Amino acid sequence: MDGVTGMTTEKCFVIIRLRGSVGISRELERAFALMHLTRKFSSTLMKESSSNNGMIRKVKDYATWGEASPKIISQLIKQRGYLTGNKRITDEMVKERFGHESITHLGTALHELKENLWRLPDLKPVFRLHPPKGGFHGSIKKPYPKGELGYRGEKINDLLAKMI
Repeated sequence: MDGVTGMTTEKCFVIIRLRGSVGISRELERAFALMHLTRKFSSTLMKESSSNNGMIRKVKDYATWGEASPKIISQLIKQRGYLTGNKRITDEMVKERFGHESITHLGTALHELKENLWRLPDLKPVFRLHPPKGGFHGSIKKPYPKGELGYRGEKINDLLAKMI
């Protein structure tokens, strides 16, 4: 929390794993497992903290991340979110299980860090994505902006829109 304005400076990151698991160290595989990113083109939401930043820094050569908008987070939950038992998420399920009005309201709460993805009962904390429609802008072996890896800030919304 910022002492001057009283506002939180933490951010909600979306992390997308872009490269597979062949030839990576056990340490990296463990970091991906802790983030639930066990497969290529899977994504999750994490809040900015020192421990999460350390894991993200460790996997920077295999993933991309940035701050997603509430609209994209809601779209991600609606189209790619699953409950245990591989059941799709609907607005009615969100009302009865999570206490939010709709998927859009849940996405906004996750974006503002009022809700934690891993603490929601029966909601899988990982979202399986398609490869991006139209392909990647650059190589998946180079850092952003010439490639696709690493921190990309608000530009993660463009990539997520192509992958949902």
